[in-house]
Amino acid sequence: MTLLVTAATGHLGRLVVDALLERGVAASDIVAGVRTLAKADDLAARGIGVVELDYARPDTLPAAFSGITRVLLISGTDADRVSGHRSVIAAAADAGVERLVYTSAPRVDEVDYALGADHKATEEAIAAAGLDATILRNNWYTENYLDAVARAADTGEIVAAVGDARVASASRADYAAAAAVALTTDDLAGRTLELGGDAAWTYDELAATASELLGRPVVYTAVTIEQLAAGLQAAGLDAGTAAFVAGIDDAIARGALSQTDGTLARIIGRPTTPLIDGLRTGLAAR
Repeated sequence: MTLLVTAATGHLGRLVVDALLERGVAASDIVAGVRTLAKADDLAARGIGVVELDYARPDTLPAAFSGITRVLLISGTDADRVSGHRSVIAAAADAGVERLVYTSAPRVDEVDYALGADHKATEEAIAAAGLDATILRNNWYTENYLDAVARAADTGEIVAAVGDARVASASRADYAAAAAVALTTDDLAGRTLELGGDAAWTYDELAATASELLGRPVVYTAVTIEQLAAGLQAAGLDAGTAAFVAGIDDAIARGALSQTDGTLARIIGRPTTPLIDGLRTGLAAR
């Protein structure tokens, strides 16, 4: 069985490769799909196959999928991510892959938000292609908050427009371990799973955690969506990007990230990484 990990030089992709190796998958059975081959020299040195795979360049896809049994499609970050995802899905279908695993976003069929809409459209494209698939709706990565905590070292505050909503984040390594299970077993075949950390925390708790890590008082400053968007534009973002980012906070405020039922921990066979540990590790690595 040959496993293809797309976006393999990204933060999550590298951790998935590590998780596969930890599960006993031979390096020769792993293929790293990368946009820039030179960035994967370290993976090739470990005996992992490396292929050029660019979501935005469909001509790179047929060769990348040659001989592949199962593939992990890590969601893209480009503005037109859905188009790229559809190209990868079509290439996977044409190659006759046995299973496609996709890293989606939380509650995309329950909460309406722009980022979720992209993932919902991708899930629909996977279904339309008739692929055997596992959809991993990953909650937020704890590492998403490293910049906010680092800024708080200077400002003493974390500013957001999420009200008193909760976030069930987990570390990238936790989600990578789940992806490795989905790729290497049949336990999750055909399933759509909402994955999140064991504990859902508030932004007041995030600020308290930042205080402990930084050794200085940090508070959560709640603002409105309009205030957040205006602040982002004042910081240099264009109006469209500011509205998109503020829209994510609006989705969080409406509960998009609040759910947790222990599914992720059950899949990976251990508790998920606590917020403070995930932040501490991430800050130390910066």
